[in-house]
Amino acid sequence: MRRHNRTEDSRRYFDWLERAESDLSCAKILKDNDGDNCNAAFHCQQCIEKALKGFLLYVTKNHVDGHNLTYLCRTAMKYDSFFSDWLDESSELNRYYIETRYPTDRGFDVSDEMLEKLYKMAESMYEFIFKQISSDVFK
Repeated sequence: MRRHNRTEDSRRYFDWLERAESDLSCAKILKDNDGDNCNAAFHCQQCIEKALKGFLLYVTKNHVDGHNLTYLCRTAMKYDSFFSDWLDESSELNRYYIETRYPTDRGFDVSDEMLEKLYKMAESMYEFIFKQISSDVFK
């Protein structure tokens, strides 16, 4: 079921950042404890989706629907050109939204090395987004 009415989602951008940080923590726990790499990669993707939505909520006061990180990142670029530096990362993390959650006939594996790369991307991008908002809020 697709939700068209976004009234139940928090309108507080820091709630979105808090959930993003929680996803990043989940990814780290899975990564550091030989957990399921696909689930850890999914949490990396979710971290950035929620962080980008939090940023967009902060600057526009409106929710942005969708899960495509590249779209969300390009939308964020309209308000802060530095998001262009994160297009490659958003594109890479984007593919871990669907493929990590559903079985496929082709098989899908996330190696330890790839997970480490994805985690570092998500961590860096989350920190960037958090600083963008925090530096403005706490001026």
